[in-house]
Amino acid sequence: MRSDVLVVAIPGRLPRIECRGALAARQTEPDTVHLVSAAATPLGGDTIAIRLIVEPGARLRLRSAAATVALPGAGTTQSWACWHIEAAGELDVDPEPTIVAATARHFSELRVHLAESGRLRIRERVQIGRTDEREGFWSGALHADVAGAPLLRHRVELGQGAVADDALGTPLACVSELRYPEPAADAAGITLALAAGGSLSTWQGARL
Repeated sequence: MRSDVLVVAIPGRLPRIECRGALAARQTEPDTVHLVSAAATPLGGDTIAIRLIVEPGARLRLRSAAATVALPGAGTTQSWACWHIEAAGELDVDPEPTIVAATARHFSELRVHLAESGRLRIRERVQIGRTDEREGFWSGALHADVAGAPLLRHRVELGQGAVADDALGTPLACVSELRYPEPAADAAGITLALAAGGSLSTWQGARL
């Protein structure tokens, strides 16, 4: 199944929201939208496509009502989440964690296009497995540009078959946070300043 969500933040107006498939979006405050599952997703074979547009002078906070649980499907274990972000205003994305359960293999890609006037915070939290599970796999890629110039190219893998997969100490949880233009002062893990402004903070461990 394919699920599509479009949220457009416009200054002085309520966000425009369009949804199709197993994922819905609901406005919960004037500048806040929550993602809500209308059916179980992502299962193996599912694709979630989320597009966020924040116009100049607008502000958008994106949250989710509950954690996302990726599960294997009958025909394939692989599922995908694809984010396309265009921000000329202020955007804060902080959904609940993604849990990669059982033998699921979940692939996430975020592509961010910021205007020079854009302000951004994106936090992504991932956990491999529910209680006593460690067979899942997650790959997350983040590609961010500011005014057409590269800001960040970043990829993390977790779980079985990941680059860091080691019987002695495989990390099964991750928190990544991108901020622009000011660097983070209160994010989890290690914060690295970016050459073009802002920062990337990362943390890895056994459990969130």
